[in-house]
Amino acid sequence: MGEEMIALDRREAVARLLARRSPDLLVVTGLGSPAYDVMAAGDDDRNFYLWGAMGGAAMVGLGLARAQPQKSVLVVTGDAEAMMGLGALATIAVQKPANLTIAVLDNGHFGETGMQASHTGMGVELDRVAASMGFGWTESISDLASVDALHNRIGARAGAGLAVLKIRAENPPRVLPPRDGVHLKNRFRAALGFPTN
Repeated sequence: MGEEMIALDRREAVARLLARRSPDLLVVTGLGSPAYDVMAAGDDDRNFYLWGAMGGAAMVGLGLARAQPQKSVLVVTGDAEAMMGLGALATIAVQKPANLTIAVLDNGHFGETGMQASHTGMGVELDRVAASMGFGWTESISDLASVDALHNRIGARAGAGLAVLKIRAENPPRVLPPRDGVHLKNRFRAALGFPTN
């Protein structure tokens, strides 16, 4: 994969994806950069940030999509976490939750451990892997117009989908979400109208 194909600024892409967010959109983040990017786009009680749960974001998203079928669920995760959770992606493809979208921020590197080349940096195309598993739709995105189209697709609940956002390999300053797991759980439950005790 050539660097010329990786055009998106990740902060701008995530901010654009979450702009004009609908009231029924629940967001789950993978650990590290996806959490920092979603936080930088604006903290929200309907955001569930995962800390130390590498590989778990997609399955948390699936659980939410099944438990809250009237809501749209967006998982924002990285290419390394998606590769770690291929079994999770296969389960999502089989379950076919119409209200779940996985957005993979793909910089082709392990951004949290020193920017070593990742599987996608060596040619693995996650959108094609997800398509072979049976996702309702998949796409690879490298421009902001396509990010805007993805934003609209999430709200339309177009079926279980996976979009790979091709981003530049860079590490902007971290914008840390809250780290208190009980606080995050309680505020998320409250945003869904559930008791917090």
